[in-house]
Amino acid sequence: MQIKKTYKEVNPELLYHEVKDFVQKQGAIIGDARLETYSLPTDSSSFISRGTLVFKAQDKSDKTGKDCVRVHIVGSARGEIKLLLDIDEQLFPEPKVVALLGDLDFIFGTYEVKS
Repeated sequence: MQIKKTYKEVNPELLYHEVKDFVQKQGAIIGDARLETYSLPTDSSSFISRGTLVFKAQDKSDKTGKDCVRVHIVGSARGEIKLLLDIDEQLFPEPKVVALLGDLDFIFGTYEVKS
């Protein structure tokens, strides 16, 4: 399952850390986490951030090592931020997805760009 959201006027680092906490709250274990910041070529005082998070299922019986959730965040605090969640529904079932989206909507719902 793939979930895409767009936010406006949100600090990308804040979104990154909140998503990380929300997914861990649902029992996933962080596998990889990267947050990078780049200056824009047209304005060195403006920045764009790129964050990736990879989570594994907490189930110790799963020896496949497959990712249950992959998160991609790209954007600028002065513009839009894109959030992409790639979720393996077998390893991160629907009740956890619903809880994760509920947490995201509660904190960031007013900043979400509705299409």
